[in-house]
Amino acid sequence: MTGFITVDKALGVSSAREVNIIKHITGISCGHMGTLDPMASGVLPIAIGNAARLFDYFLDKRKTYIATFTFGVDSDTLDSTGTITEMGGYIPSESEILSIIEGLCGEVMQIPPKYSAKSVAGKRGYQLARAGIEFELLPKKVNIYSIKLLNKKSKDSFSFEIECGGGTYIRSIARDMGKRLNTCAIMSALLRTKSGCFTLENSVKTDNLTAENIGEYIIPTDSVLPFESIKPTEREGKKLFNGLTVNCDLSDGVYKIYRTDSSFYGLAEVKHNILKVRTKLC
Repeated sequence: MTGFITVDKALGVSSAREVNIIKHITGISCGHMGTLDPMASGVLPIAIGNAARLFDYFLDKRKTYIATFTFGVDSDTLDSTGTITEMGGYIPSESEILSIIEGLCGEVMQIPPKYSAKSVAGKRGYQLARAGIEFELLPKKVNIYSIKLLNKKSKDSFSFEIECGGGTYIRSIARDMGKRLNTCAIMSALLRTKSGCFTLENSVKTDNLTAENIGEYIIPTDSVLPFESIKPTEREGKKLFNGLTVNCDLSDGVYKIYRTDSSFYGLAEVKHNILKVRTKLC
């Protein structure tokens, strides 16, 4: 059993908890493709078995979120779960927010939150922050493709649809938006609606999964890979599937490779007319 399940992560639980439920049901090692904090919910792709070897491929995929930012408030974690450090700040209008959104988009250098898993001298940022140790995180390049103001949820809170690349911190966008409006802001709610090809529409709550029905929700590994397919001859397959290479006339790149019986095997790579299996997935 290998493939993916698009989990609709529950609010208030860890991503690891959701992975452990799938692991318990299948009896196979699993891993998530992009963690969600406990205060966030929504799309959490979970890889079963060898599908977890594709982690790097999914790391930089586009993601879409519905986020709520509360203005005039600040916290040490940049979200509503942290210790409030400032209150009563200025609340911007919808027109003021709209005037600065475009400037937050594009390829930007973003400073991660101190309460994050970013490594500093071998320690996680959140470990240092909890210990009261002063440190600075270097900005990192991220892609923010779009930010859309959806509606005003309360006197000080607004909801946004954000499309961004992997590694982007939505909490940092709240902080940066607040700064541009000469105030402060924190993230007070977060729902991930899409992660690459995985969407909320094809997701399932882990509470609804059983050993009897889980097979209905497993997405075949090869169906989520946007590469051309190749099927070597029986002679070529004997070499390729035993770690050897073969000559070919294919263009350089990555391919989905299938056995002669048409069953999916994994990923192969062509470089300078040399074909070699790169990753076994099934």
